[in-house]
Amino acid sequence: LSGLDPAQPYFQGTPTEVRLDKSDADFVDIIHTDSAPTIPNLGFGMSPAIGHIDFYPNGGEQMPGCGKNPVSQIVDLDGIWEGTRDFVACNHLRSYKYYSDSIIYPDGFLGYACASYNLFQSGNCFPCPKEGCPNMGHYADKFKDKIKGEFLKLYLNTGEARDFPLWRYKISVTLSGKSKIRGYVNVALYGSDGNTKQYQITKGTLKPDNTYTAYIDAEVNVGKVTKVKFLWNNNWINPTFPKLGASTITVESGQN
Repeated sequence: LSGLDPAQPYFQGTPTEVRLDKSDADFVDIIHTDSAPTIPNLGFGMSPAIGHIDFYPNGGEQMPGCGKNPVSQIVDLDGIWEGTRDFVACNHLRSYKYYSDSIIYPDGFLGYACASYNLFQSGNCFPCPKEGCPNMGHYADKFKDKIKGEFLKLYLNTGEARDFPLWRYKISVTLSGKSKIRGYVNVALYGSDGNTKQYQITKGTLKPDNTYTAYIDAEVNVGKVTKVKFLWNNNWINPTFPKLGASTITVESGQN
């Protein structure tokens, strides 16, 4: 049984006979997309973990792409009717959109077991454990026999619009050069299954021999990494024309 943002009003905190619960099927997986409090945030979905595994994409309360201004939301790519529904209940409706996207991305929507969304964002729960990470949505039941605890809360990030799945990578860059400067470092990944856009790894003081690490949620699963593009730039014109390089770049993919 897959719960797509199970309703909060009249259901949250009620006995298990009244609401969706892990006792309702051999395997119950939940996608929480609108679990902010009903008052004052108008959250339609419940926040407690109630399934065998509970996914909280983007933290489970506010979905990317749902903060668009009303006009652009209502005049939506999917038409006026879809756009109007999204304007009224965008976060709530994201659950079924993620689910439908998950059908065509069997390797997408990896959920990372973590104590909180903030810890997930800071990279504490990366990479997947040896038994792997479950996939949110249609293929969640592949994880059915690997569940150990009472409740399993899983976190991940998604895109703002279709296609929604993102793939998480940890990128560490050790700089080389002669003097420290101010600027930014960008990295793009190239692989057997596709390439990513540039992602900013760090911004501010760039110091040779220092290592800078960032977690990126890439729009494509690059597969086997074949090449890494490293770019840096000053924040302002520097008449001394400083040079900066990368002595090492380490890429770690979340799933393996």
